[in-house]
Amino acid sequence: MPLHRTTFQAFTLKTAKRIAVMCAAIAMTGQLASADEKSTRLLHKNQPSQNFYGLPGLIDMPSAEALPDGQFAVTLSYFAGISRNTITFQATPRLTASFRYAGTKDFNIGGFVDYRDRSFDIRYLAVREKRYMPALAVGLQDFAGTGIYSGEYVVATKTFNNPLSLPGTIKVTAGVGWGRLADGGVFDPARPRFTGGTSGSNGGSPSYDTWFRGKASPFAGIEWQVNDRLGLKLEYSSDTYDREVRQGVLERKSNVNFGAEYQYSERVRLGAYYLYGSEFGINAQIQLNPRRALNPLRISAPRAVVVRPTRKANPEAWRTDWAQSASAPTQLRDLLMPELQNQGLKLYALSVTASSAELRFINQRYQSDSIAVGRAARSLARILPPSVETFKLVIVQNDLPVSLVTIRRSDLEALEFQPDAADALFAVTGFGDATPQLVGEVRPEDATPKFSYSIGPYVDPSYFDPDKPVRADAGIRAAASYKFAPGWKLAGSIKHRLIGNIGDSTRTSNSVLPRVRTNGLLYSQGSTTRLSQLYLSKQWKPGNSTYARVTAGYLEQMFAGVSGELLWKPSASRLALGVEANYVKQRDFDGAFGLLDYTVATGHVSAYYEFGNGYHGQLDVGRYLAGDIGGTVTLTREFRNGWAVGGFFTLTDVSSADFGEGSFDKGINLTIPVNWFLGKPTQRTISTTIRPIQRDGGARLIVPGRLYEQVRGAQKKALSSDWARVWE
Repeated sequence: MPLHRTTFQAFTLKTAKRIAVMCAAIAMTGQLASADEKSTRLLHKNQPSQNFYGLPGLIDMPSAEALPDGQFAVTLSYFAGISRNTITFQATPRLTASFRYAGTKDFNIGGFVDYRDRSFDIRYLAVREKRYMPALAVGLQDFAGTGIYSGEYVVATKTFNNPLSLPGTIKVTAGVGWGRLADGGVFDPARPRFTGGTSGSNGGSPSYDTWFRGKASPFAGIEWQVNDRLGLKLEYSSDTYDREVRQGVLERKSNVNFGAEYQYSERVRLGAYYLYGSEFGINAQIQLNPRRALNPLRISAPRAVVVRPTRKANPEAWRTDWAQSASAPTQLRDLLMPELQNQGLKLYALSVTASSAELRFINQRYQSDSIAVGRAARSLARILPPSVETFKLVIVQNDLPVSLVTIRRSDLEALEFQPDAADALFAVTGFGDATPQLVGEVRPEDATPKFSYSIGPYVDPSYFDPDKPVRADAGIRAAASYKFAPGWKLAGSIKHRLIGNIGDSTRTSNSVLPRVRTNGLLYSQGSTTRLSQLYLSKQWKPGNSTYARVTAGYLEQMFAGVSGELLWKPSASRLALGVEANYVKQRDFDGAFGLLDYTVATGHVSAYYEFGNGYHGQLDVGRYLAGDIGGTVTLTREFRNGWAVGGFFTLTDVSSADFGEGSFDKGINLTIPVNWFLGKPTQRTISTTIRPIQRDGGARLIVPGRLYEQVRGAQKKALSSDWARVWE
C-alpha cells in the first residue's frame, strides 16, 4: 500500500533486547542432523537468520525455516537506496506473519520521488525438517498491498551438521518463486498472472486471482554458520529488480549475492553483503521472545503456609465461640490488612463465620492473578482462627467482584510441598461467579482508593506520512481520577505539547465519508494544550455473571457523548457476549470543550471466545462512527507473562473505492508488560495499535474502561493457564 494520504497514528514498539538470534549456514554435503539433535544446542543455534525482507531466509530469498514459536524479529535492511523495516511474528509453530514498511529513493511512482510502501507477508511451514526430509514452506509476499513486492514461493531447506568435517552447521535452500520472485521467469504456465499486483486500485485487498500464476523462477542458496559468531551466505536470486533497474535505482549485473553475518549478542545479528554484482548492503536483525524477559522477574519468596495445630494437640485453638463476637470480623480485618499489603494486595471486603471466610481483594502488584490468589490464601492461613476451613477468594477489578476461587485450608496445608502441588491444588479448587454483594461484609474505610493522579512526559509518534515517514509530538501529560463511591469514577487528562512536527504535515483528508478519523491532522494542529479526556463512569454487577457500565463526557480526542455497555461472562465459560450503545458528537479541533455539528449513534454486539493455549477471538458487529455498518474480527495470542499480540480487520458496507487507500481497516495490536523490561512485579503495560493506514470507514469509538478485558483475566480460564504460579 503506497502512502498517498493522511498522517497515520501508531505507537512505537519499544524494542528491547532479548532473543536468541539465528543461525545458519553455507556449503554442501555432510552429516545429517535431526531436529531432536538440533534442539539440544544453544538457543541462537536453533534459530533461522533473517533476509532483507525480515523473514527467515538467505539474503534476498526466503528459506523454509520457522522462528521459535511466539518469537518476534525486527529487521532493518538497506542497499541501493532501498530500505526495508520489518516486524515478523511467529504466530503459531507453523504460521509466520510480517508487516513491512519500505522505501525506495528516486523511484518515481504515483508522483513520489521517493516511493514508500507498506506490505504484509504470511508463510506456512507445511513440512517440518526430519532426518532425511527437508523443511518445506509456502509463502505469500505482499499479498494485500499495491503489489510492488508481491510474490509467492514454495521453498525447501535442509540442515547438515559438520559436513565434510567442516565446523558448524550448513543449510541448503532451494525453491520456486512467482510474481516479484520470477521477474525473469523460466517457467511460463498457460494462465498469465495479473500484472500490477492487486485487483484493486486502492491496495489492501488480497489478490487471490494472481497467486501462483504467471512466470515462475528457481532460486537457491547455502548458509554456513561457521561458529557461534560468524555466518556466511551465498544465494542465487530470482528477483531481477526489473522496475528498479528501469528507473535507475540500481544496476543489476549478476544473480548472485553473498555476505557475512556476525552474532553480536544473543538477540542482535549484523550482516554485510554484496548484491547483484553492483551494490553493498547491510542488515540488522533483532529478535525478542515474549517468554524470555530482558530481566527475569524477581519476586520475593512467599511465606510458608502456617499449618494449624491438631484438635487433639490444642483443642482451645479450635474453639468457635469467637465468631459470636460482633467485633470479630473487624478485628480480623485489621489484622489482615497489613499482612495483605506486604504481599502487594489490598483488602476490599471480608466476611467471616466460624468455618468459612470470603475475602475480596485488589491485586495491586502482580501481572499474574494466580500469584495473587496464592498469596491471599497464605495470608488467610496466617491470620484466621483454626476453625476457618474454607477460604473464598474474590479478585476485585475496579469495584467489580469478578470470580470466586474456593480453597480448603486443609488442602493448602497438605499440598504445599508435594511434587505436583499446583495440579493437585487445582483439582480440589472450586471456581465460580462472585455475587454482586457480600453478606455480612466489613470493609476498610479506604477499600477503594479515592484519588489518584500522575504527571509525566508523553510522546505521540506519527508514522507513514510519505513526505516525512516519522513525525512526533512530545510534552507533559497530567491525569487524575476520583472515586467518590463504589463503582463511580470521575477522570480526565490534559496534554501540553512542548515540541513536535505532526502538525507541520500538509496532507489533508480527501475522504468522501464523514471525516471521523482522517481529520486527525486538524486536531494535531489545534491548541498546544488540550483536554484529552474528561468523563464520569459507573460500573456494577447486575447479576452474578453480568457486568454493566455507563460512561459520559469527553471520551476521546475526537468525540464526546454517552456510552453504555452490558457484558455476560460466566467465570467457567469460554464464551462471553456483550452489547454497547453510544451516542456521540464530534469535538472541536482546538481540544477544548467545544463541539462540532457531526453526531452519530454507534454501537456493537460482541462475541468473545477463548480458544485455549492463549488464543482469543472477538467478533464485533454494528454501526461505526462514519455511519457504516459491518463487523470487526480480532484474533489475539496472549502469553502467560502478559504479552499479547493480535491482528484485526473490519469489513463494512463502505465500498473499497469510498474507503480509499487500503480498501478496508486492519491492523496489529500489541501489549508488553513493563515487568518484562524491569524484572520487578508491576501491572503496568505498554499497549499500541499499528495501522498501515487510518481511514474513516470501520472507525470505532475509543471508550475508556470497556468491560471484557477488566473481567477476563481474573476468571477460571485465565487462572488455570497460569495456575502453577499459585505457589510463588
